[in-house]
Amino acid sequence: MGLSDRVLAVNDDLPIRTNLPVHSGKVRSVYWLTEADSKRLIVDKGYDVAPDAALAIMVISDRISAFDCIWHGEGGMDGVPGKGAALNAISNHWFRLFRDSGLADSHILDIPHPLVWIVQKARPVKIEAICRQYITGSMWRAYSKGERDFCGIELPDGLEKDQKLPELLITPSTKGILTGIPGVPEVDDVNITRGDIEANYQAFNFRCKADIEQYEKLLKEGFAVISDSLAALDQVFVDTKFEFGYVTDAAGNDKLIYMDEVGTPDSSRIWDGPSYRDGKVVEKSKEAFRQLLLSYFDDPDILLNKDRMDERQALARDNALPESVLMEVSETYLAIAEKITGQRIELSDNPKQDIIDILQADFNLIDR
Repeated sequence: MGLSDRVLAVNDDLPIRTNLPVHSGKVRSVYWLTEADSKRLIVDKGYDVAPDAALAIMVISDRISAFDCIWHGEGGMDGVPGKGAALNAISNHWFRLFRDSGLADSHILDIPHPLVWIVQKARPVKIEAICRQYITGSMWRAYSKGERDFCGIELPDGLEKDQKLPELLITPSTKGILTGIPGVPEVDDVNITRGDIEANYQAFNFRCKADIEQYEKLLKEGFAVISDSLAALDQVFVDTKFEFGYVTDAAGNDKLIYMDEVGTPDSSRIWDGPSYRDGKVVEKSKEAFRQLLLSYFDDPDILLNKDRMDERQALARDNALPESVLMEVSETYLAIAEKITGQRIELSDNPKQDIIDILQADFNLIDR
């Protein structure tokens, strides 16, 4: 059995019972369960959700995306061994820590397999909340060109690349294309200010204006929980993305929860602490892969210039990366997952069949 057999690259073709098309994102695929199966599981498993809540099976893959493209390797390696299991394990760890710390629940109801979540449908807040503790990446590039206003927050002069910011910075952007909001362009992923959110809280899907404060509180407290935990492991939590939504529990209470993934190498920057103190940045996240791609190809502008998207997609489609590159990414993801969770990530020889077997035996969700 080769390495490529252990990679779950295609995750939208499992025989999970559903009446709806499978929604497949860059990394995860979502199978919405039938109404009958949702109701049955809620009763059988005792999930703390509304009796008519819509449930889904969310299957992560080992695909790797960067610069809005999916990349592949030589020898039929269409993903990174262990990446999906590492991402899920890290998210599971942080979500559990948030809950145990009294912050908020997540959308996850059950974890039947290292690559699988059972989730409840949430009403998403239409904001990608970026928290930054250090100035680096796109923020540094803008700052170095003279920009000082970031989402309505003024940064002082004299900051240096990769240094710690005076305080935790929240730089939100739109999730999806939102229309009819004064001063907010109708494009995905555009920066917004707290004033934009307050003036148009309903358009961003907040239930009430007071929930904006709750969202900011959960952002800061969630960031602090992860940052403190990583600091204890001598790792630096640089920046991350949070997403939120609303769900209704069994008692009929609406609550704001964490959703998507959290604190992973895909959605965050994590630096090695000892190296950082020595003046060198060693990435423990997908940023290392992005930097590798920028140096691997002759014309990095293709990867950075959104006007060259067609060329970029052709680059990803037509270039199989060396196996050593994907294995380096694998080692980064598995190592940081095992450091965070304190547990070894075991890779299956046939992950797809394992998922099918478990979902049938324990949940009766497979159409034969």
